[in-house]
Amino acid sequence: METELRTELLFTLEADVEERQDIGETAFGRRRVYMVSGGRFVGPMLRGELLPGAGDWLVRGSDGTSELDVRATLRTDDGHLIYNYYRGIYHVSPEVKARMDQGEEVSPSEYYFRTTPRFETGSEKYAWLNRTIAVGVGRKTTGGIAYHVYRVL
Repeated sequence: METELRTELLFTLEADVEERQDIGETAFGRRRVYMVSGGRFVGPMLRGELLPGAGDWLVRGSDGTSELDVRATLRTDDGHLIYNYYRGIYHVSPEVKARMDQGEEVSPSEYYFRTTPRFETGSEKYAWLNRTIAVGVGRKTTGGIAYHVYRVL
């Protein structure tokens, strides 16, 4: 029985974050909503654009760990729509966060940014995505965020 976990690159996505809404301290932690104005994704089996209106309903706990709750619509270059949603964990030390806040580009190896993307589509061509488990490795960029998304085989 094979139990080794194998993955392959599904796509790389870059998202442009346009607005941050700071809801403030709530009973669950500090709530922030990040709205996305668009972006692109490119991979060996699909490519296209991230449509405007995507967002991340993030909550940061008292230990500095943020839980991501992201929803987005992808449109492939051949016109098919794919709903993409995921949960994730983002954790950065106070020292690294201070460097980021000063505009320094920080290596993703200095913080933890992982996601669990899921997909829904009515497209026959991309129906295989409905049955795909994926993991994402994120990084902060100057204009937003980027992910390498891997399909678990």
